[in-house]
Amino acid sequence: MTMSLKRVVVTGLGALTPIGNNVPQLWDALLKGVSGADLITHFDATHHKVHIAAEVKGFRSDDFFDRKEARKMDLYTQYGMVVADEAIRDAGLDLEKVDLDRIGVVFATGMGGAETFQNEILSFASNMDNPRFSPFFITKTIGDICAGQISIKYGFRGPNYSTSAACASASMAISDAFMFIRLGKADAIITGGSEAPIIPSGIGGFSSMQALSTRNDDPKTASRPFDKNRDGFVLGEGAGALVLEELEHAKARGAKIYAEITGCGLTADAYHIAASHPEGLGAKNAMRLAIEDSGMALTDVDHINTHGTSTPIGDISEPKAVVSLFGQHAQKITLNSTKSMTGHLLGAAGAVEAIATILAMKHDIIPPTINHFTDDPNIAPLDFSFNKPTHRRVDFALSNTFGFGGHNACLAFRKY
Repeated sequence: MTMSLKRVVVTGLGALTPIGNNVPQLWDALLKGVSGADLITHFDATHHKVHIAAEVKGFRSDDFFDRKEARKMDLYTQYGMVVADEAIRDAGLDLEKVDLDRIGVVFATGMGGAETFQNEILSFASNMDNPRFSPFFITKTIGDICAGQISIKYGFRGPNYSTSAACASASMAISDAFMFIRLGKADAIITGGSEAPIIPSGIGGFSSMQALSTRNDDPKTASRPFDKNRDGFVLGEGAGALVLEELEHAKARGAKIYAEITGCGLTADAYHIAASHPEGLGAKNAMRLAIEDSGMALTDVDHINTHGTSTPIGDISEPKAVVSLFGQHAQKITLNSTKSMTGHLLGAAGAVEAIATILAMKHDIIPPTINHFTDDPNIAPLDFSFNKPTHRRVDFALSNTFGFGGHNACLAFRKY
């Protein structure tokens, strides 16, 4: 029996990031080349090696939740709830006119309720003779709870779970959501990812791995993807959400359509727990699979939103993968790294970067890779859209995210 695959489109977007607290603000800041990095304010980082991060600015939970409700949610869940609401409103979903049994939530996180876990364990350690834990400790910490909270708020009774693949988590969630709808298992899915890792243990842990930039005296230029003097990524926080919808379902209700998601490629490096494959083997295969899944040719690719974290090794291997896969066509592709502005949002990165990719396609403008000062002779000389936006037609684009553990995800989008 041959199954007819459904077409899947993007009908809603939501974002909460270090450079904008909604999608219009995010897009405006991306085009202006705004850096979200600054000195840490969430806690006193004086005694840490790293004093900088890309924090969400001006977020007040009281603006979105009553205090009793907020007490039951870690910050990562609050971020996810906010962007899901923006995306659902943007999509114009009328909950009284859709089949709630066929709308799901697949929402990612890399670290889950890390702040809650940290604080509860510190509290326990300080009073082990009389241990006390919050009754909400577990339900604030577990990685699936944001997906569950979104489902409960809106009554979505379709597929509901979280994905966790480190920095590739949100792209994995979007891939799963895409495949559910494509196979006819759901009409729409709210998908994306959320992360709130800017806490002492988060900064300390990544710092001890020597993964973070230590450019404390110049935070705005600390995230330098593909620059010769890059020294690590800037830890970020926030969330992104997309409403994916079966094409005919979207058309029947008159929904606006941002783009079509046409394919995904998921691979493993099978190489190292933290470092990418030096030749970008897994990245190359993920991009190839996403393009093949889309029924497109290598020469159709106009734009790639790279993983581009500003790490010494990763920023070499990804361009190698591009050159190896695309050959001469690599010179005709415009690449960028929006992490140069947002910092690295870990499990939420794939969602925010998918949004940036979709908007680049919608507006035919590719945001810049900021903070480029010196070419690295070890990096293939490609068009990275350094320091200014690139105006060009974008009909077919890829978004790459790779995670600790060797997880690789590539999402493919086509202009609708």
